[in-house]
Amino acid sequence: MAFGFDDVAERARQMATRAYAPVAVKLPDELKNLDYDQYRDIRFNPQKSLWRRENLPFELAFFHLGKFQTQPVSINEIAPDGRVNHVAFDRADFDYGKNKLTQKGWGDLGFAGFRVHYALNNPAYKDELVVFLGASYLRALGKGQHYGMSARGLGIDTVGGSGEEFPRFSEFWIERPAPQATTLVIHALLDSPRATGAYRFTLRPGDDKNPDTAIDVQARLFLRAGVATLGLTPLTSMFAHGENQPKAGDFRPEVHDSDGLMIATGDGKGGGEWLWRPLVNPNRTLVTSFSMAELKGFGLMQRDRAYTSYEDTEAQYEHRPSVWITPQGKWGPGRVELLQLHTPDETDDNVVAYWVPDSVPAPNQPIDFAYRMQWQGERQQRPPAGWTVQTRRGHGFVDRHKALDPREVQYVVDFDGPALRALPADAVVKAVVTAGSNAQIVERNAYRNPATGTWRMTVRVNRLQPAQPAELRAFLQTGDNALTETWTTIIQPE
Repeated sequence: MAFGFDDVAERARQMATRAYAPVAVKLPDELKNLDYDQYRDIRFNPQKSLWRRENLPFELAFFHLGKFQTQPVSINEIAPDGRVNHVAFDRADFDYGKNKLTQKGWGDLGFAGFRVHYALNNPAYKDELVVFLGASYLRALGKGQHYGMSARGLGIDTVGGSGEEFPRFSEFWIERPAPQATTLVIHALLDSPRATGAYRFTLRPGDDKNPDTAIDVQARLFLRAGVATLGLTPLTSMFAHGENQPKAGDFRPEVHDSDGLMIATGDGKGGGEWLWRPLVNPNRTLVTSFSMAELKGFGLMQRDRAYTSYEDTEAQYEHRPSVWITPQGKWGPGRVELLQLHTPDETDDNVVAYWVPDSVPAPNQPIDFAYRMQWQGERQQRPPAGWTVQTRRGHGFVDRHKALDPREVQYVVDFDGPALRALPADAVVKAVVTAGSNAQIVERNAYRNPATGTWRMTVRVNRLQPAQPAELRAFLQTGDNALTETWTTIIQPE
């Protein structure tokens, strides 16, 4: 019988009954002591890619250990007859550049991780499609996209507890694809002090008909001990500044891999509610959450796809992917949690979003869940009726003879979508705005923007206690019909 998901799950189950055994790092000093540039000078020889000789549609290339990447992962190939073949490290597969390394006693070091190549954009060239590197991190690309945000297999105590724990994929089994295959299956074993798990990733690269790259994930977890926060399907991104939070002195209007968190719930009438939370670069750690009885999907999205919004010819943030998570089956009640940290620039990821189930089985009892992860570009998941186009904060002309209340904040939010475009010219649209206990609504307006055909909402509120956060929620409505998703934001404390 072919090796598969159940075999990995059985290993995870057995591991969960034993105490965690930390990985003994046996990396040679000459690799541990490499500086950043020296490590980057080590490159895998693409001619040595796994399956290149067979001219298969997918190929695997590998990352060398060194510098920060000190914990080896074991990589195996599952042959068509079901046999498992270990992929051994061979230093002859790498170009070490200008490094002068003795390479004495290295043996089979293992790998730091691997990347999958596939002819995504051009049939004559195999692009990077997916990368697994570090802890349980992975990144993927759809057609025409550039690397941006990352996903993880699992998050433990990202918020709460005594500190975040980063489970890692310690071993992989990759099924050799058929000559005409359009999917690739990867199995992974996850391990950490408080959890083990088995994962099955089925990669479906984007094509001309559907440019998204989709990854179907089947997972089974076992806890060794209790956790404060179990974060399923964590997404990690970066937001430095944007239209809602411009940065003085930077010629680029916006710098971010994602500009908002979108959530589809199964709660309420009409199949549920759609929520949009614009991301911010907070002045202090900001944790918010959205509880619901049923989750239909969530994602960190890069909605703004215009080059003129970024003006960065190198980073090209307009090509960074959005990632949308769709549960397969019902996950039950829980919450989407959003953690935002302050970052001085774009070099650090400072945004994490994940699903936290209300109930978690006892240690050693399985937790089964499945989901689809879609890496999207121009064609991305949106609410069916209407959505937020942009969020801006601030005032326009203020009569200098009238004192502006220092507690006042104004938001200008633009909406678009088929429900709005279908409105007659004389349609009456109102902004439905609610505020938390720390905010008082001063004024709200909604009107068609004649320059773009979109609809604009302006909201003025007073913060009752500026040192405390204040929450706003708003959507556009005509009659009893909601026209848009619910836009929601947190006014940060001062």
